[in-house]
Amino acid sequence: MGSLEGRIAVVLSFLLLAGFLFVSSASLPLSVRLTGDPWALLKRQIVGGVLGLVGLVVLWRLDYHVWEKVDDLLIGGVFVLLVLTLIPPLADGARWLRLGPFQFQPSEVGKVALILYVAGSLVRRGDRVKNYREGVLPYLFILGLFGLVLLLQPDSGMLLLYVVTVGFLLWVGGVPLRHLLLTLLGGLPVAGVVLFLARYRVERLVAFLHPEAYRDTYGYQTFQSLVAVGSGGLFGRGLGASRAKLFYLPAAHNDFLFAIVAEETGLVGALCVIGLLGALVVLGFRAARQAPDRLGALYAWGASFLLGFQALFNLAVAVGVMPVKGLTLPFLSYGGSSLMVSLILGGLILGVARAGRHSTVGVLVPGGKG
Repeated sequence: MGSLEGRIAVVLSFLLLAGFLFVSSASLPLSVRLTGDPWALLKRQIVGGVLGLVGLVVLWRLDYHVWEKVDDLLIGGVFVLLVLTLIPPLADGARWLRLGPFQFQPSEVGKVALILYVAGSLVRRGDRVKNYREGVLPYLFILGLFGLVLLLQPDSGMLLLYVVTVGFLLWVGGVPLRHLLLTLLGGLPVAGVVLFLARYRVERLVAFLHPEAYRDTYGYQTFQSLVAVGSGGLFGRGLGASRAKLFYLPAAHNDFLFAIVAEETGLVGALCVIGLLGALVVLGFRAARQAPDRLGALYAWGASFLLGFQALFNLAVAVGVMPVKGLTLPFLSYGGSSLMVSLILGGLILGVARAGRHSTVGVLVPGGKG
């Protein structure tokens, strides 16, 4: 397991096991309250993990070029599923579709579909991406369609993740930086409108800017998260000994799971988790540099960046560096759809690493050079 492929697999294994461990601890009180079974939520998480592992193996062993042939169908299918979440009889909470006893979040699968489509279309367009009409406008249209549905759900956190990931892929794929900066400047007024369309977004921003003044209202989650992180000290209270999870910290088992990690395992445990996530991103970027072709490089860049950005944003929210936004911590937070998709993205990285095992020269570096 000394190869790049093997190291990625080891990191993914540790992240998966750590996720099960901390979800079992953080979700126990809520699981008892909701179902009477202390392990009910963990069992659901394991189901998501098993499905994710199946997807991981498929993407790992299958030639990744097959996805370029169907990426337009995949992204179209995911968009239809997203629209279905707006139909009350089919949806649960406007973000999940009901599948019998299970719930499924199409926007999570949208992460994979978006990376596959954008990467594939950039390869098909070739040097034409240097033209604004070819390299930016089609992706703005797609983001606009997805963004409209996500805002109606509402899920502005996922929309942010989509926008940033697509922007990164366009930059890596050779779209001139000036075109991206121009688009960013033009999008700032739109972002401002989106912010002020929902009162709760404004409240979260105000609480972020003035945390002490709103510690008992809009900033309650952030304050309780900071208390949990700070109380962990160097080595933590011990596994299962968190106090914040006893309904002091809302969403302790998903969006704020890192606070429980820090409380129970201290600075040492928190740094280990951060180290594993960072290692995955670094190894994923290395796989991109060693990819045998442009398509594989874009797949690995996109999957690694998305996982890294989502993790960084979640950690920043947990320690009060960013306003509260509903993005899970990849591999660790509770959520079957989130875990399944994180593992599938890991499988995509592994597939590229497998194909590039004997490649010595990378084909693509950030900015489109290489």
